Amino acid sequence: MLKICNPILICTYSPKFAGYKKGIKIDMKKKRVQDSITEQIHFLKYEDINGEGRLFGGQLVSWIDEVAGTVAKRHAATPITTASIDNLQFKSAAYLNDLVVIIGHVTYVGNTSMEVRVDSYVEGIDGLRRPINRAFLTLVALDDNQLPIPIPYGLLIENEIQQLEWDNAKKRIDLRKHRQKEAF
Repeated sequence: MLKICNPILICTYSPKFAGYKKGIKIDMKKKRVQDSITEQIHFLKYEDINGEGRLFGGQLVSWIDEVAGTVAKRHAATPITTASIDNLQFKSAAYLNDLVVIIGHVTYVGNTSMEVRVDSYVEGIDGLRRPINRAFLTLVALDDNQLPIPIPYGLLIENEIQQLEWDNAKKRIDLRKHRQKEAF
């Protein structure tokens, strides 16, 4: 079945994912950012601490990847895999007995991949959260053969902040493509 979307785009329907062909999405269901927000909390123990007495960076990266994967799986409702971690910034340290809060949400949805922003905080005894890290991850939807597939849900942008995050994600995508061309 062929459907003309507008004078420029020609779109077809597929039985498994209505509205996809060659990276073009039409008549797609959309999920809200809030539908897949994920929060994870960790009480720092000795096994989380490095030789300098701070949270081991590799442990935090592992937790960030888990949160991003959960966010992506909730949004796409398919198996996913992490394709890249971009712009991982350590802002301050966390120490033994600190409470680390990690929050992720979708910022952009493409054809087969999506970007997830993950923020990490130390939560004080007063409930105030101090940022310790921000990361952007690209995750890819997979089929049963571990091959990329179209993400069946778009992202419903509901406010100016979400639109700004979407626009910034597109800039990061362009930057990643530029770096790939330069073999960076």
